[in-house]
Amino acid sequence: MNKVQLGSSDLHVTPICLGTMTFGEQVDEATAHAILDRSLERGINFLDTAEMYSVPAR
Repeated sequence: MNKVQLGSSDLHVTPICLGTMTFGEQVDEATAHAILDRSLERGINFLDTAEMYSVPAR
């Protein structure tokens, strides 16, 4: 998969970002690992780990 430069940094990420906000609440651990494994196999190296979108903080 092609990668793009992230801003003016030396980081290069995939143009597709995997959102993980539902991992743990709506997606169980085994399924989350399967999704992560499949994404890495496909070359995705950009993950959004914020958890403030759909579920209010506890």
